Amino acid sequence: MIRPTSVIAIDGPAASGKSSTAQLVAEKLGFLHIDSGSLYRAATAAMLRAEKDASKWTEAAVLNAARPVELRAARTSFYPLLDGRAIEEEIRGPDVTRNVSRVAQMPRVRTWVNDKVRDAARSSDVVVDGRDMGTVVFPDADLKIFLVADSRERAARRLRQRGTPTSEQMLDDETIRINERDARDARQTVPAADAVVIDTTGLTQQDQVEQIVSLSKTRSG
Repeated sequence: MIRPTSVIAIDGPAASGKSSTAQLVAEKLGFLHIDSGSLYRAATAAMLRAEKDASKWTEAAVLNAARPVELRAARTSFYPLLDGRAIEEEIRGPDVTRNVSRVAQMPRVRTWVNDKVRDAARSSDVVVDGRDMGTVVFPDADLKIFLVADSRERAARRLRQRGTPTSEQMLDDETIRINERDARDARQTVPAADAVVIDTTGLTQQDQVEQIVSLSKTRSG
């Protein structure tokens, strides 16, 4: 008898540490990681190649541009490819970051992303992160986690990720951007009723990973 695959869904707002934590949890458990946000970014990158002026973007145009995007498993994660090529650096660039929220709010694009994530999870045990993984995509996930953190702490993390010197003014500006992003994404960023909420403001990443791994082992044991 084939054992059904296991799913751990990790949701939360921007810069709450979802993807990096999910990656480490997957490695600890021997699962594969799926960053659903990378698909929205890949679709955004594809659309930017076709049309730089985001005000002209339509849902149909984004879906058409995203047709060459696929998810492929490599070692511990699924990665998006565009025209068969890795695009990690491109999808993390500032142009994609500025415009990905616009794409993520398009209902048919959300359906396209969710279908690709579900397809990937059919063949592997996965840790998947996003905004509505535990509510819409995997309502029957084995474990649902919702990460939260103070917006200023999330802004500081985002600036540290960029690896450039920062000032209080830069931190203030990034906090404003984080709060604006939260407002745009509010409808999709809601914890499932049975999710375990973890406030990561005062936690190290190792603390977060250990908590989730422990919860997973308790649920499966």
